[in-house]
Amino acid sequence: MSDLLTITTNGHVAELCLNRPEKKNALNFDLLDALTAAGEDLKTRKDIRAVILHGAGGAFSAGIDLMLLQSLATRLDEIKQQMRNPPEGEVANLFQKPITVWQELQLPVIAALDGVCFGAGMQLALGADFRIAAPDTKLSIMEAKWGLIPDMGISQSLPRLVRPDVAKELVMTGRIFDGAEALSMGLVTRLADDPLAEARALAETLAERAPDAVQRAKVLVDTAWGATAAEGLALEAELQAQIIGGPNQMEAVMASLQKRKPAFK
Repeated sequence: MSDLLTITTNGHVAELCLNRPEKKNALNFDLLDALTAAGEDLKTRKDIRAVILHGAGGAFSAGIDLMLLQSLATRLDEIKQQMRNPPEGEVANLFQKPITVWQELQLPVIAALDGVCFGAGMQLALGADFRIAAPDTKLSIMEAKWGLIPDMGISQSLPRLVRPDVAKELVMTGRIFDGAEALSMGLVTRLADDPLAEARALAETLAERAPDAVQRAKVLVDTAWGATAAEGLALEAELQAQIIGGPNQMEAVMASLQKRKPAFK
């Protein structure tokens, strides 16, 4: 794995740290590739039950590295072709995949935000299931500053969190707002003076729950929100049928009755 993305594990929790502090963890091609590779690898890990994303050096991410944007100018036809044609078998293109891979992951993903969270960094944060931010974090869907629209999976995240008029204002203006306003809009889950410590506490709580139930809870919420009644009810029934009476579900019951810590498989 690239040194630009460090990965550590503590029990059943994996921590991924964007590691370009001198650039406020701006995303270049290598870091984007590392995020995709890490997400795909975690899909195969049976020992991991929760994931934390955070940035080194007091910032989550300043967004796309300007050097990357400048490099695209000489190969626009190639880039447009890649945008319009995802790799075979994928719905996300090469620029969207580093963000959408966290939504594809069955594990709960927590983003710990501090410093700045701009542009592509904001889209990465929105790709997580939970966002815990310091009150003074500066956030922005900043692509309008460069005459662009956000195009790294925001269509799959922002509509679930805010009203259309709020989304349009943030996308069209690219304005910067703080953690408190982000909370009021529903863009972050909660505020904390130490977001990483809070993210670790939440990850540990999630890791202690039956993994079958946690994973299917993510599927349920991500799929059923916006589905028809028939689709949502059918999904609830199917997911519950997959876990009820299974080893982990029975272990959750027995551990609760016996007042002990469960031992999930």
